[in-house]
Amino acid sequence: MGTATTPVDEAQLNEFLGKMVGDLGAATNAPLMLLGDKLGLYRTLAASGPLSSADLATQTGTAERFVREWLAAQAASGYVSYDADADTYAMTTAQAMVLADEDSPVFLAGIFDSLYAMMVAEPKIRDAFRSGEGFGWHEHHPCLFGGTERFFRTGYKAHLVQEW
Repeated sequence: MGTATTPVDEAQLNEFLGKMVGDLGAATNAPLMLLGDKLGLYRTLAASGPLSSADLATQTGTAERFVREWLAAQAASGYVSYDADADTYAMTTAQAMVLADEDSPVFLAGIFDSLYAMMVAEPKIRDAFRSGEGFGWHEHHPCLFGGTERFFRTGYKAHLVQEW
């Protein structure tokens, strides 16, 4: 193990730091993606785009300043597209299929409900680690089950009868 006094392989360290920074970015963006799903920001942008932050806020009944910040983060992550000349945002077909179209066989936005439930459960799971007692399914936040259903629904709908 490398420490302050033990030499470390710089390439290995930089590779690991890069992985961690990527994971931190993804984890930090998860709540924003949950908001985009819950507030209808992705669906509205996919259906009506390209839109300015003000137009998206008006159409979704949300505050423009928060929508502007949300859009900037989503564009920086590549989850929406930004046209600097027009100062508008839009979604590509691929982005919309994954984040806005609940009937798409590749829709993934529903999983963010489950991720929320996992984070909320952390104190109880930590206690279970210490005590050795279980953590029952009934103890999870209801978002876990709704998110799981939304995550798997489109795959089952597309493949269950036709292929499986």
